[in-house]
Amino acid sequence: MTEMAHDAVVSPRPRLASGLALALISAVSFGTSGTLARGLLDTGWSPGAATLLRVALAALVVAPLGAVALRGRWGVLRRNLGVVTLYGVLAVGAAQFCYFSAVQYMKVGPALLIEYTSPAVVVLWMWLRHRQRPGVLTLTGAALAGLGLVLVLDLVGGLGVSPAGVGWALGAMVGNATYFVVSADDRVDLPPLTLAGGGLVVGAVVLGLLGAVGLLPMSLSAADAVYSGHAVPVWVPVLGLGLVSAAAAYTTGIAAARRLGSRLAAFVALTEVLAAIVAAWLVLGEVPMAVQLGGGVLVVAGVVVVRLGEAWRTGGTPRPSERRRGSGSARRPASAAGATAAQRKQATARGRPIA
Repeated sequence: MTEMAHDAVVSPRPRLASGLALALISAVSFGTSGTLARGLLDTGWSPGAATLLRVALAALVVAPLGAVALRGRWGVLRRNLGVVTLYGVLAVGAAQFCYFSAVQYMKVGPALLIEYTSPAVVVLWMWLRHRQRPGVLTLTGAALAGLGLVLVLDLVGGLGVSPAGVGWALGAMVGNATYFVVSADDRVDLPPLTLAGGGLVVGAVVLGLLGAVGLLPMSLSAADAVYSGHAVPVWVPVLGLGLVSAAAAYTTGIAAARRLGSRLAAFVALTEVLAAIVAAWLVLGEVPMAVQLGGGVLVVAGVVVVRLGEAWRTGGTPRPSERRRGSGSARRPASAAGATAAQRKQATARGRPIA
């Protein structure tokens, strides 16, 4: 398996702001997929066909842009071919296939909740693989976001689930976690467009092969899609799935993870669930309940707390204990400066001035 590098360090404020903006754009884009696909599925499309067309169309758009972004450095692509393959197989192909397989055995809500335990898996991976131990704030934020997801998905009633469905949903969770870890790998020198384009091509090939051997049922329909009683030409949701919920979502998501790191990006991506609920409300007329709105507040609160925890971990915000110690780190630069001055004086005495 391709080795994953350390998580990217959370960046200064301008880079953080752009990372958060890109992450929210990605989450909203991903969140529209369910609503757009709903109109197709109601007319006879199979989930596999909708997913394959979504990924393939996005690959046709992003892959050429990714090739241009390489600027002729094809050696970089060859050097990272394993990462691109891993990304396409797990983050794109497997995540989609496992999720749609899960909903054949269980309701969408529980399957989505299991898939979105991926931020906890990212935290665990960074801890075990790279010794980046999560702090109290990170763990608290994870708990808040998890509780918020339970309320958003309205699972407080306690629903029975199928073991097969849980197994497939866990597979989708692994694919989702891989998406964030690979996207934030600070040793991958591929441009975000190239990684996204290559991964989408691999994902489309994997999904196509699954359909060819009969593991992923494929059925299409040319009938108009219907949203809240309004008929829409079938090409409208098809383009929306390919361009918005896939092409834009994956490219902005990778760019966001490069700026935020995998852990923070994964928690910000939890807002995709909120985006999905709002999209269903506006387009399908599915009004969210008060408990879901309360859960949304907890998800946002969890993201904020995780952000504070990540800032403390990377030194962006001093811990209270460091402030009480009198900022010992501030004394180190002065010491280093003194050593440098001494070295300059000694070098000058020997006739070897240092620039």
